[in-house]
Amino acid sequence: QGCDPFAQTQRSKLQHRRARINQQINKEMRMRAGAENLFRATSNHKVKETVALELSYVNSNLQLLKEELEELNSSVDVYQNDSESISVPMIPLGLKETKELDFLVPLKDFISEHYGEEGVLFEKEIKEFMELRQAMRTPSRNEAGLELLMEYYNQLYFFDSRFFPPNKSLGVFFHWYDSLTGVPSHQRALAFEKGSVLFNIGALHTQIGARQDRACLPGLNQAIDAFQKAAGAFNYLKENFSNAPSLDMSAASLNMLVRLMVAQVQECVFEKMTLLSAQHDFLACLQLAQEAARVEDVYSLVHQTMTQAHVKDYVPFSWTTMVHVKSEHFKALSHYFAAIALCNCPVASDAELPEQEKAFIQFHITVPEGLSLRLLLQDPEERRKLGKAHLKKAIMKHEEAMRIHGLCKILRKMDILQEVLSFAHKRSLSKYSEIDHEEDFFETGDAPDIHPKTHQKPEIKSPSFSQVKVTDIFHRLGPLSVFSAKNKWYPARRVHLMRGENGFGFTLRGDSPVLIAGVIPGGCAAEAGLKEGDYIISVNGKDCKWSKHAEVVQLLKSTGEEGVEVGVITL
Repeated sequence: QGCDPFAQTQRSKLQHRRARINQQINKEMRMRAGAENLFRATSNHKVKETVALELSYVNSNLQLLKEELEELNSSVDVYQNDSESISVPMIPLGLKETKELDFLVPLKDFISEHYGEEGVLFEKEIKEFMELRQAMRTPSRNEAGLELLMEYYNQLYFFDSRFFPPNKSLGVFFHWYDSLTGVPSHQRALAFEKGSVLFNIGALHTQIGARQDRACLPGLNQAIDAFQKAAGAFNYLKENFSNAPSLDMSAASLNMLVRLMVAQVQECVFEKMTLLSAQHDFLACLQLAQEAARVEDVYSLVHQTMTQAHVKDYVPFSWTTMVHVKSEHFKALSHYFAAIALCNCPVASDAELPEQEKAFIQFHITVPEGLSLRLLLQDPEERRKLGKAHLKKAIMKHEEAMRIHGLCKILRKMDILQEVLSFAHKRSLSKYSEIDHEEDFFETGDAPDIHPKTHQKPEIKSPSFSQVKVTDIFHRLGPLSVFSAKNKWYPARRVHLMRGENGFGFTLRGDSPVLIAGVIPGGCAAEAGLKEGDYIISVNGKDCKWSKHAEVVQLLKSTGEEGVEVGVITL
């Protein structure tokens, strides 16, 4: 459940293309490594020339493949919802691809070497684990897909404890492709597998967030929740998994992704305010202007992060451009709503004035020149002048957003963003011509910027792994407290005991597995070689690794004259 291997949706076609490009990049990189080695090793001038030519081909092929992958990563529109309403597209992430893995032989070997059990007897569990891994490669884009990834992630905790001793590796390589560049990386460490699954949990949240219908309140709340959870997954990854071999999981790019998700949450909060607020209420319009200024603020921060030295060459140009466009767009909106508050809302009554004045004092970053705020608020002509200055600034910023948008060929193909930008621009222009009087001889001043403020601060929601309950697939190996990869024990021994006058001559304590707490000197158990601290793993051939104290006592008591065969191990 939650796996979607055959869905020929737009989304999975993208993922198939991504997989194909990843494989080609892998092949070209192997060829490049071979050619570079040959170039260094040979002293033959002619061979060197041929290899140099081959290298230039390979490098240009790699460049083309990376450009094709960048265009894929920029296919933002595929992930958006299908509703009729126009909303600004959000940026989702593609999932990391991984290669299929065969654990059958390494796990069977490990089980027989380390646990002293027959590996063949655990084939069912090994296959179940492999099927789970196979399924999580193609999660469906919904709650069930997230649960599938979480289930696998939680299962890896047990897997790690069972099969990864501190000083030895299982000899299996985990291969994952970088989500943005398609470059393959591999490691033997299970941490790389865990981190990559966690990255995909975050990426899946971004896709779920981007496809919500944000024209209605439930859709907006779901989008906010999804982007907050995505931010939480990337943040958790950044704090708990260092030294990842692939760029998309480096601290710098995870930091960028967390900020991007927080900005997308802030944008949804603004859209929520627009849905809920009254259009002709002075305080509501001021609040919208401040919310828009806050969105501009967070997108400016994302843009700075994306243009840093080691992130710049790696993030798709269309993302950087879209973030830049959004920061200009929301700055324009903040000035537009300031103008609406001043020009469309009725002048305050004496009762409303103190509250409006209080809000207006904290509204601008610098106080507007001229009259006192109280007089300005009560004078329609002064309000119009300041409103006109705000609109002038809004129009400049709208035009800047459209100019930046036009610089990116991928964004130019995105009609929906174009529509949003030109709609906002036309709306500001028509408001400007409405309040512009022919007899205005004053020079329109420069409107001060608006103080950013939000009524709903984005939360970074860490993944709650405990929500998805899993049982250890390999629990037949015995309780983890004893039967784990880090513990070592001597081969299991079978001991035949006869009941003496004082019973078997030992005391027991604890559950699963039951421990021999004491051995009476000279008793039957001592003679058979049982030691204090041995664990009982079977009684008369019945497996007792998971048995409770009372059950083991009962099994021992029910033996007859012929005695009992007890299986024990010593750590």
